[in-house]
Amino acid sequence: MEIEPLGISEFVESVNYDLVENYRDQYLVGEVASYKTSHDRWIFFDLKDADSSVSCFMPIWQLRTPIEDGMKIIVKATPKITAWGKFSLTVGAYKPVGEGNIKKAFDILKAKLEKEGLFAAEKKRPLPRPLNSIGVISSPEAAGYADFIKILNARWGGLDVKVAKTQVQGLDAPDQIIRALNYFNEKSDVDLIVIIRGGGSKDDLSAFNDEKLVRTIAASRIPTITGIGHEVDTSLSDLAADLVGSTPSNVAELIVPDRKTEAEKLRRKILDLKNYLLSSVKSTENTSFSRISGLKSLIFQKIAEEERKTTENLQKITREIVVKITTLLDKNESKIKILEALNPEKVLRQGYAILSGKISPGSVVKITTNKNFIQAKIISLTERKS
Repeated sequence: MEIEPLGISEFVESVNYDLVENYRDQYLVGEVASYKTSHDRWIFFDLKDADSSVSCFMPIWQLRTPIEDGMKIIVKATPKITAWGKFSLTVGAYKPVGEGNIKKAFDILKAKLEKEGLFAAEKKRPLPRPLNSIGVISSPEAAGYADFIKILNARWGGLDVKVAKTQVQGLDAPDQIIRALNYFNEKSDVDLIVIIRGGGSKDDLSAFNDEKLVRTIAASRIPTITGIGHEVDTSLSDLAADLVGSTPSNVAELIVPDRKTEAEKLRRKILDLKNYLLSSVKSTENTSFSRISGLKSLIFQKIAEEERKTTENLQKITREIVVKITTLLDKNESKIKILEALNPEKVLRQGYAILSGKISPGSVVKITTNKNFIQAKIISLTERKS
């Protein structure tokens, strides 16, 4: 039986179909060699180990972390045969591996973005106040997320927390985080975007050094805060954010106040106001006494002057002045007594209370006594007949 031969194009197409079906998204690790770009559109390099090498290809827009010859990377790629019969890998995603390679890529990209002014301090925005709603980008199963939510609720509570579940490490993490950022910016009304991830190795945290992710954070119309890794960890995403927390727990501390501290501040303000009012009343009393004392001195000076001028009307003038002094003293003493009677603290010490608020059935009013502040609800209101 004669076999019908395949054309070369048909053979290549058939092989590529099998390769895609059986070897789609293979994860491979190796060392970069013969790295080059073509027409500022395509990237070519070899991925090799001690015994073998395979050609790799990807469009230049997928260059999200710097690559150099000698750098060890992991790629997610699909094998294929080109139209001219060459076997190669089409790379969909990649990342450097090993602390030295990660640091080298980090330093190269950091220098590039710093030169563009992407991390400039003048671009940083303050946290919006008050916060009503926040968007959180993280993995809800991670310990860092649990710590963040626990401290957030313990310190303040009441915030509307919208969570975008993403991976926070691995080759797919940057694109997932980018989609979450775009969602919050385009379709949500959150006041702040929070990106958090607990501690991990340099390799685990390398997803946050992805160039496209860093640029998306810098371009966010909504202020962003990051809490990635431990205190010693710094990612390029941290540098692009408006504010950085040392850990997920620290992010919670930065974005909401502590309710106990705020309650103490309010208590102190009330006490300061009370002391100010008491001081004002006392100052008024002292001023009245000072004026009386000054008036007495002036009168006696006048008497002495009149004595030197004439003695004929001394008794008459003296009687008139004494009457005036007595009248003025009586009037001022009456004023002092009125001020003392109007002193709120004195009234309270006598057993009375001060009622403040709207006086109507169902209203909640404040009752101030000598020792207590009381809140009460008015059950009924009856007009008093005089």
